[in-house]
Amino acid sequence: MDDKLVVGIADMKMAKGMGMLVTYALGSCIGICLYDPAIRLAALIHIMLPLNMETGRKSPLKYADTGIRETLREMERRGASKSRLTAKIAGGARMFDVGGGGSLGNIGQRNIESVHMTLRREGIKLLKEDVGGTTARTLLFDAATGQCCVRSYGKPEVIF
Repeated sequence: MDDKLVVGIADMKMAKGMGMLVTYALGSCIGICLYDPAIRLAALIHIMLPLNMETGRKSPLKYADTGIRETLREMERRGASKSRLTAKIAGGARMFDVGGGGSLGNIGQRNIESVHMTLRREGIKLLKEDVGGTTARTLLFDAATGQCCVRSYGKPEVIF
């Protein structure tokens, strides 16, 4: 497909009506697909960390909380209605074993929890997710349909 937009790490892209958004290398990172079906506006964010603990950081898209809020503002500027928006997410894998068994070392799980919490706070309905595990993912998001496709090495594609 010629109209594929690649979303990098700590990045966000939007497409309206048509186009494929794709992000690669979702290990502990999470890809968040936000969609307004009435105007077929799609946004894909690739976040790395759960919370932006310092005001004024230069990359709000790097963090789940500020990345989601920034994307929602931009979608509303482009005509989306927050009441119609839905979300689908993928990623949050446990990529490295950290001793001690605590959740502090499991950044993937912390990212999942932060994304869930932020979406809830913003009133965005989470429709589907493919999260956790130990495998990196590629996430494709079709702006025409709102459909997502998750690809992981050695596993069947997940369509939702």
